[in-house]
Amino acid sequence: MPSLEFQAHQLRFTAHIRDPDHAPRPPDVPEPRMAVYRELLYNNVEGFIARGFPVLRRLYDEAAWHRLVRGFFVQHRARSPYFLEIPREFLDYLDREHVPGTEDPPFLYELAHYEWVELALSVSDAEPDPDGFDPQGDLLAERPILSPVAWPLRYVWPVHRIGPDFQPEAPPERPTFLLAWRGQDEEVHFMELHPATARLLELVETAERPTGRAMLEQVAVELRHPDPQQVIAAGHEALKALHAAGAILGTSRDPA
Repeated sequence: MPSLEFQAHQLRFTAHIRDPDHAPRPPDVPEPRMAVYRELLYNNVEGFIARGFPVLRRLYDEAAWHRLVRGFFVQHRARSPYFLEIPREFLDYLDREHVPGTEDPPFLYELAHYEWVELALSVSDAEPDPDGFDPQGDLLAERPILSPVAWPLRYVWPVHRIGPDFQPEAPPERPTFLLAWRGQDEEVHFMELHPATARLLELVETAERPTGRAMLEQVAVELRHPDPQQVIAAGHEALKALHAAGAILGTSRDPA
């Protein structure tokens, strides 16, 4: 078992690596050697974040970007030891700990979340129960099933359009609805949704109604549409398109 003295030395060593401006270097470690550790660890973490959030990275100049990442490196206490989880930890930091400053865009967290979704879906090990759905089921007469690697998303900002050439200062009047899913090609795809389709997928996801038709009837009521059959027909086409894309698996085999 490590001695208390050794543990104290480890804490001094790691504290300096994390925050060299405020935690002094252990006196028994030469500066050139310490510099190697400082640069290696920070650069590894910064590299994972930059690759995980490429659009966000391009919105910051060099100094501002490193201030943002250094804040994460200094302040955040990660819950996972895996490098693959660094983007998730960075997202948690932006959500819970980071205090936005003048260098940060107002859509910082939502854009980061949107970029994280792609990585999260690409590595997700979620798998549907092959016995739990009928891939050839009737999407109107039965209950549609959403793939576990299909995520309906709602944002205040139009995150799918943001980049160096488009950085809105105020959110639009209406939210942005997106669907992200991993297809049979193992690629992650994104689709912008009409609000009515987004509401339909919410009903599919929560299984609030027993059939696709009942879900679409509810959407028609909520829209106060004068012709519910038109909503049902359009919604059926949307369900079929999502089924063909792999976001809808089929229909539930659960009799309930």
